[in-house]
Amino acid sequence: MPIMEISVIPVGTKSTSISKYVAKSDLVLKKARAKSQVTAMGTIVESGSLDKLFKLAEKMHKTAFNSGVKRVVTSITIDDRKDKKATIESKVESVRKRLGL
Repeated sequence: MPIMEISVIPVGTKSTSISKYVAKSDLVLKKARAKSQVTAMGTIVESGSLDKLFKLAEKMHKTAFNSGVKRVVTSITIDDRKDKKATIESKVESVRKRLGL
């Protein structure tokens, strides 16, 4: 199952704070009932297919423009394994085990 990390950054807002834009783009995931986890630097999304992840990323990106922003920088990282099932939790647990946690 592919997992995506996405960071949607509006540029040229009147404030240095972007949390309201982050919240609006993350609402896209909530409405789509996509499994996600907000982190300090982006959002991790697990939603079945690669095609669905790309569609969600596009909607999240466009949400900032719909909020009146004139420029948006979106970064996406995809982890797509075919040898075994991976989930947000399994990836975190693998690192925790290696750390002895």
